[in-house]
Amino acid sequence: MGKTFAGGVHPPENKRYSESRSIEILDAPEVAYIPLSQHIGAPAEPAVNKGDKVLVGQTIGSPKGFVSVPVHASIAGKVLKIDLHPHSVTGKPEPHVIIENDGSDERAQELETLGDNWENIEPKKIVEIARAAGLAGMGGATFPTHVKLSPPEGKIIDTVFLNGAECEPYLTADHRLMLEFADDIIDGFILIGKALGAKRHIICIEANKPDAIEVMIEKTRGTGIEVCPLKVKYPQGAEKQMIKAVTGREVPSGGLPFDCGCYVQNVGTAKALFDAVSRGIPLYRRVVTVSGPIVKNPSNLMARIGTPFSALVEACGGTTEPVGKIISGGPMMGLAQHTDEVAVIKGTSGIVLFGLDDAESPNEMPCINCAKCVDACPAYLMPTNIAACGEYGNIEMAEKLGALDCIECGSCAYVCPSNRRLLHYIRAVKNEINIKKARERAEKAKAESEKETVKEVEKAE
Repeated sequence: MGKTFAGGVHPPENKRYSESRSIEILDAPEVAYIPLSQHIGAPAEPAVNKGDKVLVGQTIGSPKGFVSVPVHASIAGKVLKIDLHPHSVTGKPEPHVIIENDGSDERAQELETLGDNWENIEPKKIVEIARAAGLAGMGGATFPTHVKLSPPEGKIIDTVFLNGAECEPYLTADHRLMLEFADDIIDGFILIGKALGAKRHIICIEANKPDAIEVMIEKTRGTGIEVCPLKVKYPQGAEKQMIKAVTGREVPSGGLPFDCGCYVQNVGTAKALFDAVSRGIPLYRRVVTVSGPIVKNPSNLMARIGTPFSALVEACGGTTEPVGKIISGGPMMGLAQHTDEVAVIKGTSGIVLFGLDDAESPNEMPCINCAKCVDACPAYLMPTNIAACGEYGNIEMAEKLGALDCIECGSCAYVCPSNRRLLHYIRAVKNEINIKKARERAEKAKAESEKETVKEVEKAE
C-alpha cells in the first residue's frame, strides 16, 4: 500500500496517456519568449539589449537580490526586443527577453565543468553553482534552489527527501525522468545531501510507478539511500504531507520543512543540479508532459525554456477536437491559460488540454455544511469557512483560521457536492493577507528608518 497521510482525495490518475512515452527532444523554437520572472522572489533584471547576439546558456537576466536567480538563453540568436508577453503564472503581460533563433545552437560556457570531480566538491560550492545555473524548484513551486539549500543558522537538516511522487493526474514527466535518467537524479540527490550535511536520504515514489521504484531500488543498492513507496493518493507529493507520512514529523504552522529538520526536492531539480555541477549546464530546458483526452499523441517532451505552448501541442499532432481549456501543470493545481502563446518556464511540468464539454464549469450552489472539504483537507483546515472569508472579504478572520497554511491542493473543491469554488476564494484571501503583511513590513521598515534618522540628527546636534 505504501505510507500516506490523513485527508486527501483520489481523482482519476489518467497517467496511461503518456506514462509509456519516452522523453523526446523537441526542436528549438524559431522564436523564444523567455520571462525574466520564472521563480518565487524578485524577477531577474535584463542583462542584454535589443540587437545583442546571445548563445545557448548565456545569462540574459541577472538576479535581483538573494531570493532571485539568473535567467539563461535557451537558443542562440539575436535579441529582437525586451517586451511584455503573456505569462503562464500571472496570466498578465510580463517582461520577456524575445530571441530569434539563428539556427547555430552555439553554446556559452559560463559555468565551470567539474566532470567526475563533482564528488569532491565543497558544500558551499554546490550552493553557488545552483544559483549561477538559475535553478528553481521544477515541481511547480519554483523556489530558488540556492535559497532552499541555505537554511537559517541553527537549523540542522538531518533528512532529505527526493520527491518522485508526481501525484497530479495526467503528468508523467518525473516518472520518465526516473526511468531514463536515474543515475543523474541520484547523483544530484547526493549533492543535495552533501550541501546540507544530511545523514538520511529518502526517495519517495507513489506506488503507481512500480517500474520507477524498481529502478531506484536497484540503482541505490548499497548506498544507504532509502526508497519509500507511497500510497496512491492526492496530494501525496506535497512536501509537508510527505514528511508527515514518512517520518511522522509535522511542519509547524507557518513554518517550513527545515523547521523539523527536513528538506524536500523534486527529481527534476536534482537532475538539473547534477547537470550544472558536473556538466556546467544551466537550466534552460526541461521535460514537459503534454496530455489530455483530446491530444492526438500525448508525449513527454524535452523543451527549451521560452518555447510557446502551441509548439508543444503541435509536436504532439494537435488535438482531436476544439480546445475548451488548456492548463499549465496538472488539473488539480495547474492554472488555466487564456492563450497557447504563453511559454514554457522552469516550473512548467505539464500542459493538459480538454475539450469543450470537459471545460464547462458546473453551477455553484450554497454550502450544505456536509464537511466533506474538512475531511479531505490534508492541512487540517476548515476550507469552507476560510473560503467564505475570501468571498466576503473578511481578511482578519481568514488569517486566524490559518488560511496561509493552505497548500492550495484543491482537494476541498474536488469533493464539494455544491461545486463551491473553494480554492479560488482561498487563493484570493491568501493574496489579500500577503498584501496586508507586505504593507505592514514596509510601514515598520519606514518607521525604523525614521527613528534612525532622528537619532543621527540628534547625535550631530
